[in-house]
Amino acid sequence: MLLTPALLPLFYIEGMMYPLMAPKTFALRAFALVALALFGYLALAGKEFYWQRLRSWQAWLPAALLAIAYVSSAFGTDFYHSFWSTFERGDGLLTLTAVVIYFYLILLSADAPWLARLLKVVAWVGSLAALYVVVQWLATLAGVDLPFIAQHSGRLGGTLGNAAFFSAYAAMAFFATLFAAREYEGAWRRLLYAGAALELLAILLAATRGTLVALLLVGFACVAYLAWKGNEKTRRLARIGIGGVLILTGLFIVFRGPLSQVPFTPVARLASISVTDTTVASRLFVWKSTFAEAIRNPVLGVGAEHIDIYFDRFYDPTKISEEWFDRSHNAYLDYVGQFGIFGLALYLALILLLLGLGWRSSTSGDRTGFFLIGVAAVYALQNFFVFDTGMTLWFFLALTAAALAASLARQKEAPRALAPRPLVGAIAGIIVLVFVVPVAITPWRANLLAFEAYQYQIADVPRANAATEKALALRTYADLELGYNAYFMYTEEQLRRLDGEELAAAYENAKGLLERNLSRYPYDARTALYLAQVLAAAPTASVGADQELLALALATVFERSPKRAQAWYILANLSISEANRHPAGSQGRREGYAAAIDILGLYSEQVPGLAEPYYVLAQLEYARGDKVAAAEAAAKGKAVYSGGLSTARRAVQYYETVLDLPNAAYFLREVLRVDPHDEAAQADLEQIEAYERTQ
Repeated sequence: MLLTPALLPLFYIEGMMYPLMAPKTFALRAFALVALALFGYLALAGKEFYWQRLRSWQAWLPAALLAIAYVSSAFGTDFYHSFWSTFERGDGLLTLTAVVIYFYLILLSADAPWLARLLKVVAWVGSLAALYVVVQWLATLAGVDLPFIAQHSGRLGGTLGNAAFFSAYAAMAFFATLFAAREYEGAWRRLLYAGAALELLAILLAATRGTLVALLLVGFACVAYLAWKGNEKTRRLARIGIGGVLILTGLFIVFRGPLSQVPFTPVARLASISVTDTTVASRLFVWKSTFAEAIRNPVLGVGAEHIDIYFDRFYDPTKISEEWFDRSHNAYLDYVGQFGIFGLALYLALILLLLGLGWRSSTSGDRTGFFLIGVAAVYALQNFFVFDTGMTLWFFLALTAAALAASLARQKEAPRALAPRPLVGAIAGIIVLVFVVPVAITPWRANLLAFEAYQYQIADVPRANAATEKALALRTYADLELGYNAYFMYTEEQLRRLDGEELAAAYENAKGLLERNLSRYPYDARTALYLAQVLAAAPTASVGADQELLALALATVFERSPKRAQAWYILANLSISEANRHPAGSQGRREGYAAAIDILGLYSEQVPGLAEPYYVLAQLEYARGDKVAAAEAAAKGKAVYSGGLSTARRAVQYYETVLDLPNAAYFLREVLRVDPHDEAAQADLEQIEAYERTQ
């Protein structure tokens, strides 16, 4: 059971919401409880364990981190959410507790050879996970759908579903594979070296820049060390390698512009790294803003799983490319933001502990230490750009526990047994096992029901709604994501494809879920905005009854995340709807349009670099007959336009209305650049080009 979590990267179940991550989390938490139950029984039955290892102060670092996390969460935003996390993320205090349990079970149980066994298992699993990614890539190139190979969109993520998650894991597994290859001979050794090569190839294909940079830096450090400490031949080769690396780096910098346009994603993404790159600029803004928010509460933080509180406060659509964030994409900022400076200090201490154990092992003549340093270094470096999953955090702490156990084992202290009480041990073990039901089995059932609701959202609305009710009745932490999914189902599919009673039932389901969640999680700006959008898209007969709830939802968004464009658009649309109830040219209509223009003007003052509101303003000004003001607003929009499908479509709508064909053609090309399958945009562009050729 101590080695079972090492198999999790290969573990996923279809027919679930988030099939690539949620089952891994359920299994990790369940494995921890099973292992703890077995340990409790064995310890009380008289089995010997290395209890004296708890005298080492380093052994208490994970417990101290866990205690700080619980204290921060208890005084933070919402302990319930901090504890359970979500299906999609699967972190939180519960997962942290599970991996800390594993740390102590390994520390008390492992003998010196156990470290090698851990690295071997990770090596084989990492090689298979990398093979999966390579097969996934080849299947995509060939355009075939292979059984048991998950289809992907965007960058390759393998069985972890996310390219960054996979790369972070595979980079750590790479050093385990290099170690394990030395433990075998003949064909097995060659097979593991091939596995290490596959891991590098898979990391390259996944194109996660943070991991690539971390591996390059660690690789350069290794070569530099060999140039200094190796034998004569090794030093000569290493120095030649350093020279070659420096030359290649120089050429890469010189030709960075052309390389950023090559059709090979890893090279293009590395070459595109600059402060002007949209993703990089977004990350830098998020890091700076997260740090500024974190130092406002430096001791306790906001508690686990609440980085989104910070993100919502400083969200600015002109600075951030993502709509929602629950991580800063920097593990160190996440720790200080969630758990304060003491949480960050303890996390850093654990990384330094593994580095120190590796260094001590390598200087004593055990080459295992070299691979421990490699894992710790790449983990530490890539976490400046990514964040942990349960698997990488488990491997990091399990490796630290095994290395500490191996180090303490050199003191030749014998294991000891407690006074035998097997009946007490059996009872304690059974009590611990009972917790597998609420921790893993019940959430798994809720996850399956959430997927059933998603499956039948169009084909059988009553069944979909019933599945949602059953999932809620299980009283798990699924409710937040059920609300998010209900919003997506209603606004993206059901609103477009349903009508009559089915549409009304779908609306009531989404509204009820989101209203319930807003009451339970009043700090969640995402729930508030989704509720406002659902209410704004209500069937006509229901609109009047929900104005008070809509006002509450909008007020929550403006308080928690004031620069969300959608909330301002909804508010403006309410004024427009009121105006349209009055006859054309009447005072009531003019006042309604004026109110909408004032609302959008206020929003434009908050985010003057955002183009879309200017085009909405232009349409409104044109609709009320002020063509000069409309042209001025459109000119401001074009001046700050920096891309974006929604903005381009708004611009097209305005320019086609006023028959400004050159500008309409320009923005139609922008639409097609982002969405080349937009047939309506393609047809409009062809008509404009045909007209221009006749002039």
